[in-house]
Amino acid sequence: MSEKPLQGTVAVVAGATRGAGRGIAVSLGEAGATVYCTGRSTRAHGATPGRPETIQETAELVTARGGKGIPVRVDHTVEAEVKALFDRVGEEQSGHLDLLVNDIWGGDPLTNWQQPFWQHSLTDGLHIQELAVKTHMITSYYGAPLMLERGRGLIIEITDGVDYNYRGNLYYSLAKVSTIHLAQAMAADLKPHGVTALALTPGFLRSEAVLDHFGVTEANWLDGAKQDPHFAASETPCYIGRVVAALAAEPHVAARAGQVLMSGDVAREYGLTDIDGRQPNWSIYYAGVLAAQ
Repeated sequence: MSEKPLQGTVAVVAGATRGAGRGIAVSLGEAGATVYCTGRSTRAHGATPGRPETIQETAELVTARGGKGIPVRVDHTVEAEVKALFDRVGEEQSGHLDLLVNDIWGGDPLTNWQQPFWQHSLTDGLHIQELAVKTHMITSYYGAPLMLERGRGLIIEITDGVDYNYRGNLYYSLAKVSTIHLAQAMAADLKPHGVTALALTPGFLRSEAVLDHFGVTEANWLDGAKQDPHFAASETPCYIGRVVAALAAEPHVAARAGQVLMSGDVAREYGLTDIDGRQPNWSIYYAGVLAAQ
């Protein structure tokens, strides 16, 4: 495999400010891609209270790893801003778009895990759907035509879980299940046109916010397992990033159209490891440990 297998690839990572989105963008850059890094948090205006990460930082990391990072501030709930994004991509890349990753979320502060749906704020619950489902629909609506014109491309929906089981909060669960079905429905519509859509989930993600929650850094992250033993099976955002880069470079990725994939399963298939050389697999861990509990 080429050292830069995605050289010449143009990608949009929607929701690239932090977490899985940043890990995906950086890994695509490491593989040589040009990556449009979108989100609402910029150095001029932080959109998420308490979080310092910005799209500019993500784009700089993409470039530092060997790709080309382009930060674009986009509120993906605003149709005009999303349309302007893909108009810009089309103009700057001569209509060329190979990969769209939908990782827009923003629902963590709106999700109350202790309340059943009838006690949960309905306003917050509906806002979760707007942030995590409506945004993906708008973004795919304007991104897909750039792929259709060339008869090839890949859309990846980032979700949580590989099934339709309840995820502990109605509004959270509805959003994550919806993105799975969105990938499957898009796959059916896009397949005759040479474009592939699929869903991908990380395992226990060791994002910046999760590290802060456990009071650890990436250097001493295992200390977090003293608070929650399941944390020992966690993975960095770069792990799912490497999986996305491998899928984007896979010449037969169309065979995965409509599938729901787990990062650890695909990593094992491709022989990929996390940044510490480990190969965590949340599906295996869940089946062997959590399901029994």
